Amino acid sequence: MVQQIVLPIKDSNVLKMVQDTLLDSFRAGRRNYTIFQVGKATLLRVSDVMTLKKSDVFNPDGSIKSTAFIHDKKQEKRIRYI
Repeated sequence: MVQQIVLPIKDSNVLKMVQDTLLDSFRAGRRNYTIFQVGKATLLRVSDVMTLKKSDVFNPDGSIKSTAFIHDKKQEKRIRYI
């Protein structure tokens, strides 16, 4: 089994390139870009971002919720985002 090493993106130029690539180069670019941006803004793991549902973020009338609760899988705790 090959172990992957994952490092954070520290260079703002590399970050911009990743964002542009996600947005422009793939068929599901807008979706992938949005997932990336949510992860970047909330510092959630990809597995936690991928479990989000529309109802976790939006009210029934379509407005954005002022508070969202997310269950962190790895640390087994509930996180509140404002």
